[in-house]
Amino acid sequence: MAVREAVAGLPGPGRDEEAALLFEKAHYRHDSRWLLPVPPRLCLACALELLPEAGVSLVRKKHVLSCFRDALMRHASLVMQLVAQDQRVCIHFISMLFGLLRNVEDGSVTDLCIEVLIQLTTQLKSEQTVHYLLDECHKELCNMPSMRGSLATLTLLGKLVDAIPALADKLVMEHGDLMGHLLRGLVYPNEGVQASVCYLYGKLYSSPVAAEMLWGHFREKLCPLFLSTMDGAQTKELQINCLGLLRQLLKYDLFVSMIMNKSALAESTGSVEGPPGETSLPLVLKKLLLSRDETLQVASAHCITAVLVHSPAKHAPAFIHADIPEFLFEHLSSSSEVLVWSSYNCLILLAEEPLFFSKCHTVYGIESVVRSLQGSLRMNNTDLHKQGLLLFAEILTRQPEEIKLFTSSAMCRDAGRALQEAVSSPVLEVAAEAVKATSAFLRKDHQSALPVLYKELQALLEAMLSRCADLSQIPLNWRPLGHASSRDSEKAILGRGKFLLSTLEGFRNACRLAVEFQSEPSAQENPFTAPNAEKEDTLEAFSEFLLSACDSLCIPMVLRYSEQATHPALMEVFLSILHSLFVIVPHMKEKFSKKLAASSFIQLTLELKARFCSGLSHSALNQVCSSFLYYMCINLLSAPEKTGLPSQEELSAVSELLQHGLPQINSRSPESLAFLLDRQYVEGAARQRQYCILLLFYLAYIHGDRFVSEAELFVAVQSFLLSLQDQGEHPPLVVFRASIYLLAICQDKGGALPEAVVGAIRKFLEGFPDLHLIYTHHPLLLRLFLLYPELMSRFGHRVLELWFSWEESSYEELEDAPSAGQPTLPASLAALFHVLRSSPSILLILLDLIYSSPVDIARKVLIILRTFLRRNEDVQVGGLIRGHFLLILQRLLVEHGASPSGASGNLPLLLSLLSLVQLRNESEQELDSMAMKLLHQVSKLCGKCSPTDTDILQPSFNFLYWSLHQTTPGSQKRAAAVLLSSMTLMELLEKMLALTWVKAGSPGTALLCSAWLLTASCSAQQHDGSLQVHQTLSVELDQVLKALSFPKKKTALLSAAILRFLRTALQQSFSSALVALVPSEAQPQPAPEDTVLAPLRASQVLSLVIGLQNLLVQKDPLLSYACVGCLEALLDYLHARSPDVALHVASQPWNRFLLFTLLDAGENSFLRPEILRLMTLFMRFWSSSILSCEEVGHVLHGAALADLSTLSNSTLQALRGFFLQVQSMGLLADHSMAQTLQASLEGLSPRASMAPPPLQDMLCLGGVAVSLSHIRD
Repeated sequence: MAVREAVAGLPGPGRDEEAALLFEKAHYRHDSRWLLPVPPRLCLACALELLPEAGVSLVRKKHVLSCFRDALMRHASLVMQLVAQDQRVCIHFISMLFGLLRNVEDGSVTDLCIEVLIQLTTQLKSEQTVHYLLDECHKELCNMPSMRGSLATLTLLGKLVDAIPALADKLVMEHGDLMGHLLRGLVYPNEGVQASVCYLYGKLYSSPVAAEMLWGHFREKLCPLFLSTMDGAQTKELQINCLGLLRQLLKYDLFVSMIMNKSALAESTGSVEGPPGETSLPLVLKKLLLSRDETLQVASAHCITAVLVHSPAKHAPAFIHADIPEFLFEHLSSSSEVLVWSSYNCLILLAEEPLFFSKCHTVYGIESVVRSLQGSLRMNNTDLHKQGLLLFAEILTRQPEEIKLFTSSAMCRDAGRALQEAVSSPVLEVAAEAVKATSAFLRKDHQSALPVLYKELQALLEAMLSRCADLSQIPLNWRPLGHASSRDSEKAILGRGKFLLSTLEGFRNACRLAVEFQSEPSAQENPFTAPNAEKEDTLEAFSEFLLSACDSLCIPMVLRYSEQATHPALMEVFLSILHSLFVIVPHMKEKFSKKLAASSFIQLTLELKARFCSGLSHSALNQVCSSFLYYMCINLLSAPEKTGLPSQEELSAVSELLQHGLPQINSRSPESLAFLLDRQYVEGAARQRQYCILLLFYLAYIHGDRFVSEAELFVAVQSFLLSLQDQGEHPPLVVFRASIYLLAICQDKGGALPEAVVGAIRKFLEGFPDLHLIYTHHPLLLRLFLLYPELMSRFGHRVLELWFSWEESSYEELEDAPSAGQPTLPASLAALFHVLRSSPSILLILLDLIYSSPVDIARKVLIILRTFLRRNEDVQVGGLIRGHFLLILQRLLVEHGASPSGASGNLPLLLSLLSLVQLRNESEQELDSMAMKLLHQVSKLCGKCSPTDTDILQPSFNFLYWSLHQTTPGSQKRAAAVLLSSMTLMELLEKMLALTWVKAGSPGTALLCSAWLLTASCSAQQHDGSLQVHQTLSVELDQVLKALSFPKKKTALLSAAILRFLRTALQQSFSSALVALVPSEAQPQPAPEDTVLAPLRASQVLSLVIGLQNLLVQKDPLLSYACVGCLEALLDYLHARSPDVALHVASQPWNRFLLFTLLDAGENSFLRPEILRLMTLFMRFWSSSILSCEEVGHVLHGAALADLSTLSNSTLQALRGFFLQVQSMGLLADHSMAQTLQASLEGLSPRASMAPPPLQDMLCLGGVAVSLSHIRD
């Protein structure tokens, strides 16, 4: 009643719906506990009575079942409570549902029944219910005369086992006779029944236990029947279920072998009469691959993969013979990622079988693979990218060399570009697979299609290296607190190492490719390039790229990674790359080796050997390290920077030494040093190891890699040399060169060498034919030889000669440097100067070098000696140098007396140095016997030269001139006497003076200047001292006056020299016993006034004065001094002969114009000494037309106002002379002016009397020795 009332209370539509769920004629009897409390308001009791009722329509039954299924899905717990109230009711409900399933033919109703039964069974979790249902199904199949109505039962069993997998074992064990009924269903001509059977079989074989129990059933009955059924399946349902069963069977190796054996038997009998129904699995799957259904294609590919996984070598041939690869390659162009991925998997497994390649499937399919890669890389499926690249790598790796994979360069280009895109992928796993594929791609047989596209290969390698570099620069993960997560860091480092290793393997293959193509003329460059076109895509350019890429990318990446971890395999590949680059770019191998040595690669390789190659471990790495060190050492020794080229015999000996010794060196640096220190008897093999160790240290040190303690190495090398001496051995040349160099480099840290070691070194050195064989250019090596007298006395000359010959700089900048602000010396020179200061006797060796060495070397020595003497004025070496030079000069004159100019091209350099030494002497110093001997020898040398021997004469004249002026008056007379005694010198000077007027064949202006100055000096000394004259010099007076009246351009110094000569002649009133001034041609009858002035004529005097005025206007300081001095001497000469003429000359109007032109040079220009002397001169020959009293007063007034403390000594002297001249002439009527003058005189007299000599009287102007006092005073 309660149920009826509840239903009656519902609104209309809801009431109709609920009523449809209730069986009205029986519902009133049902207890309310069978009514579901939530919508749909289903009554279980009504359902039990309604569903089997024949009078109820099938539609209503279907509605009830549908509502019950929905309730079961929405409110499973409530429904289960309802059903589980009574076990009998539950069993009855299931029985009723099974009966409905069995009797109803409507497919939708049976599907609902099966779904409800499965849900009830699984939700109830009651074994009794399950057993009951299995029993009912068993009875139904056993009692069924035909399989026609078995579809629903078979479907129910299949889905029941699927829902409860444990039922598979129970069904096989407890209902084993069902297998026979399943076989009946499999042959029944209804694909729906067959599909259900296959589905049930698939669920049974999914259980390993059931599969094992059913093995015999499959072998004896099911296998051929199943293959036949799958082969003949037409409906997709049957095909899918057959493939599902096959997938389950293919999990077990036993079943795979059985199926494939059956298939092989079927294929073997395919061409003859065989049993009907025999089917081959590869052919069946091939047919499914050919279907247009993507699902079947994917499933078929999965099945092929499942077979091959068990044993590719065993099962792949069957699929290859069935041409399965051809269709898999075709499927790579599909737009379905699943199908492409499945095809990749199959092909990867098939690629493990050589038959896959020998049948040329890869040649057929490589284009499809490349196109598929290009397409897949545009998708976001990284798994697809990885599988495609893995397949490509497998094909590239396993492809036989004799079968060309890429038949055209275009295909090769497309493959390279696909790989280039892949290696640039941001996904590390994809990039890693791409790098492996790239490594396999860089094989000669893959790149043999002409033309070889080197530019494309270069772009691929650049992308690969760039990706690796990007990865290496990503910082490791860090925890927030700043502590590195060790596990994550180690994992990241390991991942980077693997990627770097793959990248290096690819780069190594590229290097191997370049080496192999070197022997292929057709691969050197693009043969299709136009004749005149620029050839860029060449092997040479590719090789240079490899070297550059290794230098800029590979080496930094490996070194950066080695700071975190070191893996032997990675370093083995890396060093093999470096080794191959020596062969790839042979013209750069020396330069590359030097850069590697300078970058500590010797140290790196030795540490690798010590760490990993002790004993027999990592023999491959040891071999690679030794080979790399060998070739790098040979390259370094073949093209040394700081030593001579070795001979072929020396290289052969070193090569043999390194080949035998390097593989045996597996010790760290301290152990190697201890090995060198061992003074006990050393056997041959151990001695070779010592040689190799020393060579490695030498090459490392010479390129700046000092990874061994210098102090310890210094001691070790000494011990090594003493050990050789003790055993009476003589070291190989290159080993001794290394030992000497290391001792020199380390001596600052090791102290002085013991006498025993120095003696051993000398003994070894004497065993070599020449020092250049063991010489290595370094200032410290030079110091080593010069520091120890035992070595310097025997080898000093040769080592200095070698040192200068190896110096690249000419040091001209030191020669041109001003005395103030001298530049810093190079380190090599600083070391040499330090040794020279400590041992000045070395200067004698340098003098010998200047004389005996080639001109370029001698020039260097001269500049260095000059620089040393200028910078070390406190070092007194003049006597030492002059004495040695005297010996050289005496030997030269004895050996080459007739023609000293041909004796040595370096003699001018020696004379130049002698002049410099003379210039360093203090003025007013007596000439000793050594100086006099030198003076005699140099004058004798000059007398044997011709005027054209400028290189010898110029420094010689400089020396003679300075010797005359840079000494005391007494020594000057002695020096002049020596010069005057040399008749050949006087003859030479006469020729030189005469050549002044000759245009052609005239010596240089500098030499002429020196000749005039030297002649003037000798004439003055002869006249003043009344010295004996052995040879008179004749000079044409007309030419002298003409040269001064009409001077040439740019000859100021020559004019000054001639003026000094004329001034001397005027001072001597042309009465010199040495110099005779003669007319150049016959003179006319002199006028009366000319007789007084003889040998001058009045016209010559006026012409000379005009010439002097013109020279003064040039305002050259030195020339001005000479002009004023000459004008003073001329007026004195004229005044002595004819005062009127002197007054006439001094009163010329042009003199006033000249004076004011000179005064126009700036403020206080009258305080210049030459102008003061000129005004004094005019005052002496009082001429108011030149300088008036008023103007004199202005000069005095300006002088009184000037700061006299700032004036030079020569200016003060000239000013004092002017004041005295004015005072003596009584020109000052003004009393105040007289007082001013008196005060000035009192202030100037002490300064003038105590005025110091000029700071630098001796100068070298344009290569000409000049004494300012000689020109000025």
